[in-house]
Amino acid sequence: QVQLVESGGGLVQAGGSLRLSCAASGRTFSSYGMGWFRQAPGREREFVAAISPFGRNTYWADSVKGRIGISRDYNNKAFLEINSLGPEDTAVYYCAARGGPDNFYSYSTAGEYPYWGQGTQVSVSS
Repeated sequence: QVQLVESGGGLVQAGGSLRLSCAASGRTFSSYGMGWFRQAPGREREFVAAISPFGRNTYWADSVKGRIGISRDYNNKAFLEINSLGPEDTAVYYCAARGGPDNFYSYSTAGEYPYWGQGTQVSVSS
């Protein structure tokens, strides 16, 4: 069982940056892949980025390519940094954990993740 808690969201001006954190509980955290998703009002939850166990592979959506960094440490934390923020990045950001295959499809599909955090709001003002 893995429990996840996101932090680091807030209000930021367009062009700025944010670093989101995801704190996980559970002794097997290092064996789980970590994903970040976001959901804007009236829209479906969408994939942002993911990192496989021990940081072997990283994946990201085309919408954030070149603007994001994803990482994890060995203290049960994962991180998402987003640069050059725009109003289109306004959303609730969720971290999620999963086991299983290490490929883009599996990491980018919300239904592949059994564990989710409660989300953290990111609002970008123009």
